Amino acid sequence: MRAAIQVGVAMLVMTATIQADTLVLLTGRRVQGQLIGVGDGRIEFEEKIGARWRTLIVAREDIARIEFTDLQPVPPVPVTAPTDPVRTIPRGMRERLVDVHANQHWIDTGVDVRDGQQLYFQASGETRWGGRRRDGAAGERNSPVDKTRPIPDRPGAALIARIGDGQDVFFIGADMGPFRARQGGRLYLGINDGYIEDNSGSLRVKVSY
Repeated sequence: MRAAIQVGVAMLVMTATIQADTLVLLTGRRVQGQLIGVGDGRIEFEEKIGARWRTLIVAREDIARIEFTDLQPVPPVPVTAPTDPVRTIPRGMRERLVDVHANQHWIDTGVDVRDGQQLYFQASGETRWGGRRRDGAAGERNSPVDKTRPIPDRPGAALIARIGDGQDVFFIGADMGPFRARQGGRLYLGINDGYIEDNSGSLRVKVSY
C-alpha cells in the first residue's frame, strides 16, 4: 500500500521502510531511495543511483510529500514541525512579541540573552520586498546568492537575528529552534535583504527565551 504524506503539518508520525521510499520535491523531481531521518527542519534521504547510494539533506520547505511502500516497517519516527509550540517549546520560558518591519534593518526585541541560552521563534505574517515579491518568514524559495544581504547564501527576506552590535548574525527562517546563543548581548531581528527602502509589511514574531 502506498501512502502519500504531506510535509509541513503540525505533527507527523512516519513509518519508515526498508526500501522503495520516494521523495517528491516541489520542483516535481521524484527521488527513489530510503528515508533515513528527520530533524531540525531537514529530511535526510538516501538516494539509490544504480547500485550506489547517495545521502541527500533536503529542507522540509522544499518537499511536496514523501511516499512510502510498506514492506518491512520499523518503529515510527515522530516529526514535529517548527510551528508546533506545544510539543517543541519547553514550559516556563519567558515570551516577547516583536513586530519585524520589512523596511527597517534591525528591530530591538528588548531581550538580553546569555551566552549559550536557548531561543525559540514563532513567526507569522508576510513582507513585500524587491518589487512584487511577497514572502513569509521562510523567505524567497530558490533564492540566489546576493552579497548585499546580511547572510548572502540564505533566502532573501527570510527572518534573521543578530546578537549585540557585532557580526553575530544567524538565520532563523521558518524554523522554530531551539537556537543557542553564541554570545551574550541584546537580541535584534530583521529580514535578510540588503535593500529595504522599497519594502513593506511585517512579521510578528514570538520570542521564547
